[in-house]
Amino acid sequence: MATQTKKTKKTKRVVQSGQAHILASFNNTIVSVTDEKGNVLSWASGGSAGFKGARESTPYAAQMTSEQAVEKAKTLHGLETVDVYIKGIGVGREQAIRWLISAGVEIGAIYDITPVPHNGCRKKKVRRM
Repeated sequence: MATQTKKTKKTKRVVQSGQAHILASFNNTIVSVTDEKGNVLSWASGGSAGFKGARESTPYAAQMTSEQAVEKAKTLHGLETVDVYIKGIGVGREQAIRWLISAGVEIGAIYDITPVPHNGCRKKKVRRM
């Protein structure tokens, strides 16, 4: 007979300040709200906001995505201030930041952590016919 494990109820952590990580790619926009240590409090993406296919990467989808992620973190964890870390060159990056400013959370700083190659990969050999 299998032993039963006792399930404990998770306590909701109250987090005053956190980080909002925005990944804006050409195909999607993903927003993760974390605490100061990097533990994820809430997240949302273009697909979870109800968009499919090419509409996931639109500025409106990025706005809805950041709205869902921040509202979840505010209601569940009492988030008040965030530092914004943005990565990628998608079209939704500006709109996601713009909505965070007007969302009612205080923004401490905005960091662009998009990886930039310092020389990059070797170019492809020129094709000769």
